[in-house]
Amino acid sequence: MTVSAIRRICAAVFCVAALAGAPVAAWAEDDPTLFTFQGGVFDAIQDDNTAGAFAFEVRGGERFLIFKPFGGMMGTSDGAFHAYGGILTDIYFGRRIVLTFGFAPGVYADGNGKPLGYWLEFRSSGELAYRFDDRSRIGLMVNHISNADIGDKNPGTEILMLSYSTPLSKIFGD
Repeated sequence: MTVSAIRRICAAVFCVAALAGAPVAAWAEDDPTLFTFQGGVFDAIQDDNTAGAFAFEVRGGERFLIFKPFGGMMGTSDGAFHAYGGILTDIYFGRRIVLTFGFAPGVYADGNGKPLGYWLEFRSSGELAYRFDDRSRIGLMVNHISNADIGDKNPGTEILMLSYSTPLSKIFGD
């Protein structure tokens, strides 16, 4: 499967989830604001400039229609940096399994890492997570970063990450 095909599949799944309205069960309504830690591999699929990747996100607990706000920062072992903010949606499969899709524009600097062709890069993401009783989650995440051809070059990249989300109140108190 080509990278282009993967991108199209991810975009189609995100659109279907958004259009379906992702019904929200009562146990999903009480999800708090989450602080998310991520670690993984930058440029994992194309393997041109593979590097270690780490990220931190804050995911809002308040919903507008089916969307929640989120923002974060990602860095790589090659000195690349991406700061972003956007929307996400959670799709619940029972109490425990959560599929999350997100989209966020952001500012990118390549450092000594992979040049992505422009300072403005768009991040699309998908995460499959297990949700614990305290609302924390552990999951696997795939991110795609691309400038949508607004730059002279648009190589794009994929990042595979392990994620752990915990209620912000557990870190900073109520």
